[in-house]
Amino acid sequence: MKFLKTLDSKFFHDEIPAKPMGKYAHFITIRVTESYPLFQTDGELNKARVSAGIADKTHISRLAMFKRKQSTPERLTGRELLRNYKIGDWEKCDYNVDFSKTTPDCILYGFAIGDSGSEKSKVVVDTAYSITPFDDSHQNFTLNAPFESGTMSRQGEVTSRINSQDHILPQTFFPSIVTLKDPTETGFLYVFNNILRTRHYGAQTTRTGRVRNELIGVIFADGEIVSNLRWTQKIYDLMSAAGKINPPDPLNEDDVLTNANRAISQLMDEECISHRDFIGEAFDGLLAEVKSISSDETQLQEMLAQANTESTAYAQKHILKSSEKGKKGKKATAATE
Repeated sequence: MKFLKTLDSKFFHDEIPAKPMGKYAHFITIRVTESYPLFQTDGELNKARVSAGIADKTHISRLAMFKRKQSTPERLTGRELLRNYKIGDWEKCDYNVDFSKTTPDCILYGFAIGDSGSEKSKVVVDTAYSITPFDDSHQNFTLNAPFESGTMSRQGEVTSRINSQDHILPQTFFPSIVTLKDPTETGFLYVFNNILRTRHYGAQTTRTGRVRNELIGVIFADGEIVSNLRWTQKIYDLMSAAGKINPPDPLNEDDVLTNANRAISQLMDEECISHRDFIGEAFDGLLAEVKSISSDETQLQEMLAQANTESTAYAQKHILKSSEKGKKGKKATAATE
């Protein structure tokens, strides 16, 4: 069943291939913080010391959003939908505990279960970096845990439950390219829908972490394209030259999106691969069509069911049979010893 009328079927495989076939779908995304998320390791915000831009070689520290901080929430969004509509082996699949090996989540985002097998992720996400420097993108807050009365003391005793934590500021922008290797049409829609729907990133134990994903385009290519860092640096150069970066004021979202479009278009002109870009107005029709599918319960369930059919067929052909052969081989070896 074909879902998309705005795209040529040549961009997709009819079934999930067992080997890399050189088709790439790149989702061009700007992640915008809307609260105070935490992207941290060992209690500190993740950051990296890099050049401010491609032309501007000044060294600055930037906030870093590691790849797993991006892919994990998105795949959990997809798993939630599969459970909600009871599609495929949703009951058997327990994230990071016991993967079913057959769902779209397992096949597209990958899994590893020790001796029981593994599948390499077809969704590739790299570390994303804030456009603005670290010093202008975070703030330290003092946190406390008051008693039920709302005070920090009770019966003359003062609680020691006071702590401080760096938080990322709202309206901090992280340009991020999500790549899907060798997509089928429904695999493409599955990943696209996960990006659109995911709203929280960062430390899962916090009540903050609201992030909105603004997709500004999709690029189909026969290879990998520019990195998140280089795209971010190009955006910084363009915005800095136009006087659009004025700390401590947050960046204007319209300015960011405009220059992000310009930056990715200019960088793609420098690439040495074959590509078809859906950026700006060329992307509007595709985005509207995908949103119409994801917001229609009937179409959404049909898409998820077909994605599951494709992933199960792939698993039966390339994963489960191999696992059975491996088990038989081990039994035969054990019997001869």
